Amino acid sequence: MSNDKTSTVEIAGAGPAGLAAAITLARAERPVIVHEAQAEVGYRFKRDLQGLENWTTRQDTLNVLQEMGITTGFKRLPCRQGTAFDAWDMPYAIHSHAPLFYMVVRGPGPDTLDMALLRQAEELGVEVRFNSRLRHAHGSAIFATGPKAADAIAVGYHFDTRMADGFGVICEDDLAPKGYAYLLVMGGKGTVKSCMFTGFKQEALYVQRTVAAFQRLVGLEMIDPRAHGGVGNFRVPGMARSGVHPVVGEQAGFQDTLWGFGMRAAITSGVLSARSLLEGSDYDRLWRQVLGELMTAGVVNRALYSLLGNRGYRWLLRHQENHSDARELLHRYYRPSRVKGLLAPLARWRFQSQRQDESCNHVDCSCVWCRHGRERHA
Repeated sequence: MSNDKTSTVEIAGAGPAGLAAAITLARAERPVIVHEAQAEVGYRFKRDLQGLENWTTRQDTLNVLQEMGITTGFKRLPCRQGTAFDAWDMPYAIHSHAPLFYMVVRGPGPDTLDMALLRQAEELGVEVRFNSRLRHAHGSAIFATGPKAADAIAVGYHFDTRMADGFGVICEDDLAPKGYAYLLVMGGKGTVKSCMFTGFKQEALYVQRTVAAFQRLVGLEMIDPRAHGGVGNFRVPGMARSGVHPVVGEQAGFQDTLWGFGMRAAITSGVLSARSLLEGSDYDRLWRQVLGELMTAGVVNRALYSLLGNRGYRWLLRHQENHSDARELLHRYYRPSRVKGLLAPLARWRFQSQRQDESCNHVDCSCVWCRHGRERHA
């Protein structure tokens, strides 16, 4: 890899992580070329509604992005109130004084998070090549090509609707095994999905049950529904490098293992990878400092949640409703602690990522497709 700080950096993938890296490099006047295999930005999301989480730090996530130099010029809905349901159709109010998360649109389109990042990158002089697949990188490069396995899937529909803006959640294994079903509505558009961590072969049944449940509980109205699905890959990597090149976003495994709110971690990893190239610093050290404890807490939370079952979900929802602020409660769940540190090895043993990696035996490997870094069990 070239150590010339004026050489062009090639980035594989134009998702949030790859574009955040490109933006950070371009702001430092480093030449950047982004290779995107698809014909447009955010191709796999098809204007999916998703949540940009706002609970892992005290500081609002929009302020965090601005401080990193990342645009917030995308359509968003601050979500403070919603409703969750248990397996017995009992409703529980979700309330947060500050936004619990920001609902955003993913994929192509003028108002999406992906397009806002693309616009910022191009305005800074980044060259983005669509229908271009980077197969080998012999100079400075960052790899951001997305998930490599399905540890969870979210399957359902996008649709038009006359429903009011808002969100709803159902915690029931008959709808979303070891996960949750969700409904998001913003500006006359909606997404309803089952986010499941097991039982993938019965996804059609779980989606059917999810739709029926939201129709019964909140009067779900779907106009022109379009089927859609996506996958998530969760892991705490031993290292986030492919040979000498930083790996970011879900290609590295940076995701929220409990709920799957991974955009913030992806963007952060992209920024950190760019800083490591600009500063000549150790990327693995940087992401461990910023994301390591947070990701470990997510794995512990996921392992505990997977043990609850429907009665446990009901207890959790009651506990949440009795708490004065859902954002504060979630912040506490994600905060590092000695107990989480002690539980981490057991949690990692219980939650095994479907991605099976082997350390590369090529010291200076240039293959973008290689999957490097063993799972960290310590």
